[in-house]
This record gives sequence, C-alpha cells and structure tokens, in this order.
Amino acid sequence: MIRVVLADDEKLIRSGWTTMLLPYDDLAVVGEAADGHEAVEAGAGADVVLMDVRMPRMDGLAATQELARRSPTTRVIVVTTFDSDQLVWGALRAGAAGYVLKRAPARELVEAVRLVHAREAVLFPDALRRIASPHHGTARPRVPVELTPRELDVLRHIALGRNNAEIAAALHVTRETVKTHVGNILDKLGARDRTQAAVLAYELGLIFAGTREWTSGAGGS
Repeated sequence: MIRVVLADDEKLIRSGWTTMLLPYDDLAVVGEAADGHEAVEAGAGADVVLMDVRMPRMDGLAATQELARRSPTTRVIVVTTFDSDQLVWGALRAGAAGYVLKRAPARELVEAVRLVHAREAVLFPDALRRIASPHHGTARPRVPVELTPRELDVLRHIALGRNNAEIAAALHVTRETVKTHVGNILDKLGARDRTQAAVLAYELGLIFAGTREWTSGAGGS
C-alpha cells in the first residue's frame, strides 16, 4: 500500500485528487494539508506527497526541501498549474522526485505516484532533458565526484530515464549489479534519489541535455 498525502490550499483540488486515487487498491490517502507547514508535518513518514507550489505560510518548494531533510524516504511530486521550466527545475533541486501538471489526466497522476514510490526510474526524463539545457555544466561538485567509468555509464542511463532492468540489459550485467552501482552513485553524489542524481549529472556536465541515447564505453561490471 502506497501512503499518499495531499498538499494544496484549495480543498476542491484535494478532493479531486482523492477521487482520482480512490479506485486503486494499492493507493491510500493518509493525510491532507492546506499549507506548506502542514505539508511537512503530515508528509513526514508518508510514502508520497502530492505538493502544490503556491501555498500560504510556506510555499511548496520550501516545504519540499524541509520534507527532504526531515523524512528522506518520503518522495514528493510537485503538482502545479504552471508549466514553467525554471519552476520545475527549482522543485527538482529542492528534492522533488518529479512533477505533474494539474491538468494531467488521472492515469498520469496515478502512474507518477507508483513510479516515484518504486524509485526505479526518473519521472518524465524527456522533460528533464529539456529543462536541463540552460543548467548544463553550471554547478560545482558539492562533494568530490569520484565515479568509476562503470558508475558514470549507469548515471548517464539514469539521467536518460532508464530503470534497473533496462540499464542491466544495455550494459550486459545483472539487475543486482546495477542496483549496487546506483547505491554507490547516490552515496558519492550525496543524492537522495535517482532524480536528484540525474539533476546533478546535467549540472556537473556528465551528460548533455540533448542526449537521447547512451552507448557505454567502459568494460567490466
């Protein structure tokens, strides 16, 4: 069961999300919040938080950042009416695992919740590639980036939105090997999840925003 918290200052929006999620046996709404402070309190310990951006007292980006600090296992999906690249990039850098537009159909919202909970792929990698372009190579490493050639291969595949099974097939290794590499990458980059690792990959210039395919140049496992 995926425990979901709904954070939006409009009760009508929260009711709509509840209606969307109610038919699915693997999803349970366990809390609601009308502002950012309530979102942090209600979201701590939940599996997934649907987070509005513009809320009173504390906005969604600040709430996302605070929730990431308090509850590292909670995944945040920013849900917004604003299709702004800069806003989305800010949300991802704050610790969001992805974003969905409020006009998205119920099916897309449900799949987003399931995907970020599974933690096996980056939500909407095509959008991430598009919005990453102005930020390519703009960040200084926050920690010494000492990735092995194979870890760099895996990171680039993560940034392209591949899940563990797809990366394993591309690199001709087992899924367990990929899982180990992913854990090492997150530790070395100080990233909390795959999305944050992908954001860092673009910012550190490890992959170009326009890249749509990646062919490994490294051997071994």
